[in-house]
Amino acid sequence: MTGDEILEEFRAADALLEGHFILSSGLRSSRYLQCARVLMDPARGARLAEALAAQIPEDLRAQISAVVSPAMGGVIAGHEMARALGVEAMFVERPTGTFELRRGFRLEPGQKVLMMEDVVTTGLSSREAIRAIEEAGGQVIAMASLVDRSGGNAAFDVPFFPLMRLDVPAYEPDALPPELAAIPAVKPGSRAEA
Repeated sequence: MTGDEILEEFRAADALLEGHFILSSGLRSSRYLQCARVLMDPARGARLAEALAAQIPEDLRAQISAVVSPAMGGVIAGHEMARALGVEAMFVERPTGTFELRRGFRLEPGQKVLMMEDVVTTGLSSREAIRAIEEAGGQVIAMASLVDRSGGNAAFDVPFFPLMRLDVPAYEPDALPPELAAIPAVKPGSRAEA
């Protein structure tokens, strides 16, 4: 799947939004990819996950025995990636503000895990999820996401495989360009405002 074909999947799902958006990181942006919309269609989600799975080197894919994703945004993406890889899917959630495995999910000590996100902006929540997976006994050997919008700035201690990179500037709320400051801000993501 080419970059244009991937972007067309987002456009076809009305998942590429234009306006003034408050990202989960608190930064602001003029474009937002609503991965929940692109994953509404199971066939589309499967196509995207299969395309992403194909980007992971075969020797690394062969080691992965579980996919763990952060709730809420990464759950469907993680499930589709697990299906593409033929392994179990689990998720970490923040019942008290810190990611943890719940709902009877368990990782065997040293179990090799792919951590799957929908969108990576700063990488902060991804690193928090990786810590939680490792605290639960898993060994994260790779990280993947449908979209990397970090501009290449998100750094991880494991190989990172984004399906696509979307280089859209993100701004601090007090440093907005005039054209963005003139538009009311909306928060389309899954996390409530702090």
